[in-house]
Amino acid sequence: MIYNPWFEKAGVNAVVVPMGCQAQDYPAFLRAVFKLANIRGALITMPHKVTTVGLLDEVLPTAAIAGACNAVRRTADGRLQGDMFDGEGFVRGVLRKGVKLAGARALVVGSGGVGSAIAASLAAAGVAGLSLFDVHAPSAEGLAGRLRQHYPALAVATGSNDPAGFDLVVNATPMGMNVGDAMPMDVSRIAASSFVGEVVMMSEMTAFLAAAKARGCAVQVGSDMLFEQIPAYLEFFGLPSTTPEVLREVATLAY
Repeated sequence: MIYNPWFEKAGVNAVVVPMGCQAQDYPAFLRAVFKLANIRGALITMPHKVTTVGLLDEVLPTAAIAGACNAVRRTADGRLQGDMFDGEGFVRGVLRKGVKLAGARALVVGSGGVGSAIAASLAAAGVAGLSLFDVHAPSAEGLAGRLRQHYPALAVATGSNDPAGFDLVVNATPMGMNVGDAMPMDVSRIAASSFVGEVVMMSEMTAFLAAAKARGCAVQVGSDMLFEQIPAYLEFFGLPSTTPEVLREVATLAY
């Protein structure tokens, strides 16, 4: 609904073909599909993002930290190489809104696949400190360990979702997908100067973002992460890229 309209508009000889695969068949299928002569790469979605990491010949750092992969390509020597772009999309969106990440302090609430990817991409963007929180504490601790391994100079803390004192605050949990969901943190503790981001896409303005805006915060909606990461995907696959604005114009979204 997004890629194919762009390919047609740009005259790119490529097409995204949706494929469904059961978990038990997936490891064999992933290898088999890359035997095709005309495959450029694969976009991986749930529930296969985590499984994919263990099936590749090379896992790039962001995917290794996230423990999940959503894009696979075949290298010139035939190896399967994977990366993770949820975090890249989030970070590109934040940077394009004028937020300075180098040296900033960030809180990421939620240490699942998307939260881990965002944390990894924030580390790559040069934040000075990352605080991680997940209701399942071992998830946050595991992510912290992987971040410290790849970014030893990064200050990483866990165990608190208090947003006070952070330049960037991110909700990377599913809270907000349903009306009446609890807030992922105490919004009254967010400073008006903080930039607040969201990953939930079910509605453009979630209750969490609305509350942050009411405090005077600049915000990023969940769908920005999607449209910002697609140019990065296109670059990864060696295809002509474009801007999120063009993608939004040509997209034919329907659910």
